[in-house]
Amino acid sequence: MSVLSLDGITKSFGGNAILKGVSLEADPGEFIALVGPSGCGKSTLLRIVAGLEHADGGTITLGGRDLSSLRAADRNVAMVFQSYALYPHLTAAANIAVPLAMRRLTTWQRMPFIGSFLPGQKQIRAGIRREVEAMAASLKINHLLDRKPGQMSGGQRQRVALARAMVRHPGLFLMDEPLSNLDANLRVHARGEIVELHRKSGVPALYVTHDQSEALSMASRVAVMIGGQLLQLATPQAIYDDPAHIEVARFIGQPRINLLPAKVGAGGRVQFGPIALCSPELATGAEVTIGIRPEFVGLVETSGLPARVQRLEFLGSEVTAFARLNAIGETVVMKLTPSEAKGIGAGQPVHLAMQPEKAMVFDGDGRRLAVQAEVALIPERSHG
Repeated sequence: MSVLSLDGITKSFGGNAILKGVSLEADPGEFIALVGPSGCGKSTLLRIVAGLEHADGGTITLGGRDLSSLRAADRNVAMVFQSYALYPHLTAAANIAVPLAMRRLTTWQRMPFIGSFLPGQKQIRAGIRREVEAMAASLKINHLLDRKPGQMSGGQRQRVALARAMVRHPGLFLMDEPLSNLDANLRVHARGEIVELHRKSGVPALYVTHDQSEALSMASRVAVMIGGQLLQLATPQAIYDDPAHIEVARFIGQPRINLLPAKVGAGGRVQFGPIALCSPELATGAEVTIGIRPEFVGLVETSGLPARVQRLEFLGSEVTAFARLNAIGETVVMKLTPSEAKGIGAGQPVHLAMQPEKAMVFDGDGRRLAVQAEVALIPERSHG
């Protein structure tokens, strides 16, 4: 049974449609990454769930409760912002305590000087302090409690922001690119921390990012948003191996997927060099696009597609090679091992092999079509 449900969320700014009927459901403890290019509407969707923006249409339910008309303060959700949004004049301990103080102390009890003389205030603050210290211990930031944000590194501020979100025990976590301000090494380390902390919390999380590596490595499911639409929601492996739309295939994957134009022949047959595919869905003469991941393209001695190497990118355990096909002038990207790339340089003529059974076909509207590969027409890859 889903805990969070978004149904048909729409939003426009000045007649410009930002969200076009977005729907998704999250199960208890599920981590869903919202990924897509800048301007696709993912952060707007997060702000609507948080109550910081109002949707033009659609409903939001959390634990069976309709949140659509509730104020942000009444939704029991916690949000971690890209900028962390810490109060610069407060210590880490005071920042973490803010949501608890807002819930448990009256307006008068929160007042400086006056509040300290009101009955019950000291006991409540002592309880808050114990919870803050326990949360800081779980995140290993006890030594930061007396520091202000200006005295902390980016990674330390990020942990304090997470502690502030988690200490209130919300029904839903919302995270808007919380790692974008960290350096590369710390970002990788922080991914694991966030996933582990979320696992312990047991509540669903929506995590916005434009970084596909974050989405694929952290999430239990990935929601790919393009142009205000949710094109696919699936496990990371399904998103990568079986994209439902050409825009999903184009956005997910590094290096990018190879997309090659083709035309359907008689009997629903599509041929591109060594790739031969057929499908009853394909009409003769229709223009389609063949997609194949770089790891399924390689080099052969002869009998492959003639091409010329443009450049090589050495990445340690693998080499990314770019080669222009002689026949149509399209650039094809390959993933090679260092031994396969040995002795190859820019400008060199080569022959390319492709694995037909790994190819995908998309129609003119970008929709993925079901196809069947014919007998492989390629020799084995050359291993240098």
